[in-house]
Amino acid sequence: MKFGVFLPNGSNGYILSAGSPVYTPTFEHNKAISVEAEKQGLDFVLSMMKFRGFGGETGFWDACLESFTLMAGLAGVTKTIELFPSIALLSQHPAVTARMVATIDDISGGRCGLNIVTGWNAPEYKQMKLWPGDSHYERRYEYAAEYLQILKALWSEGRCTHKGEFFELDDCAMYPSPSREIPIVCAGQSPTGRQFVADSGDYQFVTGPKTSVKPGVADIKRRAREAGRDVGVFALMQMVIADTDDEAVRMTEEIVRRADVGAITNMVSSAKMDTNKDGTSDAIKGALEESVEEGNMVFMAVPVILGSPETLASKIDKVVADTGIDGICFSWPDFVPNIKQFGEEVIPRLQCMKAA
Repeated sequence: MKFGVFLPNGSNGYILSAGSPVYTPTFEHNKAISVEAEKQGLDFVLSMMKFRGFGGETGFWDACLESFTLMAGLAGVTKTIELFPSIALLSQHPAVTARMVATIDDISGGRCGLNIVTGWNAPEYKQMKLWPGDSHYERRYEYAAEYLQILKALWSEGRCTHKGEFFELDDCAMYPSPSREIPIVCAGQSPTGRQFVADSGDYQFVTGPKTSVKPGVADIKRRAREAGRDVGVFALMQMVIADTDDEAVRMTEEIVRRADVGAITNMVSSAKMDTNKDGTSDAIKGALEESVEEGNMVFMAVPVILGSPETLASKIDKVVADTGIDGICFSWPDFVPNIKQFGEEVIPRLQCMKAA
């Protein structure tokens, strides 16, 4: 089992509510989170990338630290934890992305991976005149496949000549090469997105209701086997940890009670533009009706796991046993103290870690 942190490099982390800490993201905060996560033996940190937030009373994601420069900074202040920046594919040429990853790989001593984000939120890119048109909703994984083909060629060969539908490179050079094969993660939830990960990725993030995790894991594992590959599957979860179950419930209820309705409305409106079925945007739209433990919209459609350390350990063991996941990427309302409590009081109780 591997555990990771979904870094809050966007305003307010991953909770659309005034009932959770409201803050502007800073390097010092993300540094403190990463150092504590490393101290507690967690395996990786991952930072997202958003170019336009969803406003509301909390200014949700209106501020966002750039993913690659953030991870380069974190590479210099950590020693063992893996680092996954996110590339919003429409924002950078693959040759530029390949070089940025190789640089972070060098700074970190071989700890850099890459999270592929195909882009479903059109307003982010329209403001920069980078949106290729609404056909991108249906063709974004074709774009991603060609993009990743170029990345892997540059990393492995140091040069690439390519003439495709979306990119053309003429003996494009990229040195120095990374010290290892760069692990690729993607959270694509649609059938097309899952197939992309099965064909080309190393890790898949599954999200949406808990009831969808088990069939989601089985589906991506089957697709990977058919492609002759092995893909690890990580669940995305929001953890609310407290000394008692009652206190965790109270905290969760307060977060829901003070939901940022404006930010939620804006996010759902953007998701409705996406015509690609059964993907991340559909999960966001459907999350308005879900309970918190299944993934209510207040929690970014990510299932909430809540309780005391004893309860959380039991719940995590059950999720692992029931679904066959290979790891979990967590976010928390208050990252640094919550990660400390998770590492000191939950991890030692986990049977899934002892079995490993």
